[in-house]
Amino acid sequence: MTLSQVCEILDAKILVSGSMDAEVRTACGSDFMSDVLAFAKEQALLLTGLVNAQVIRTADMMDMKAIAFVRGKTPNEDMIALAKERSIVLFSTSHPMYIACGLLYQAGLRGDT
Repeated sequence: MTLSQVCEILDAKILVSGSMDAEVRTACGSDFMSDVLAFAKEQALLLTGLVNAQVIRTADMMDMKAIAFVRGKTPNEDMIALAKERSIVLFSTSHPMYIACGLLYQAGLRGDT
């Protein structure tokens, strides 16, 4: 699934754009970055309601292409600058995490199995 498709499915606002044709093969939904480090796979999309710089750093370490902030959360300017520096696409969706993950799953994007 491309990042453009993710954005459309989640009815998300793009906060940091990038290669919207980039593909993601898996997704991980968590507010615990320790779980992301333990269970996420490369090329994943991270869905989270946590809004701090550690989210960007974790996604970068895990070679994630994009982060979708759920529940209408938006990162601050420092986080946006860090995401741009690391070439990580950022989205914000008003959907809660459960719904956002379900929409993506229903569209064919699976988790880390």
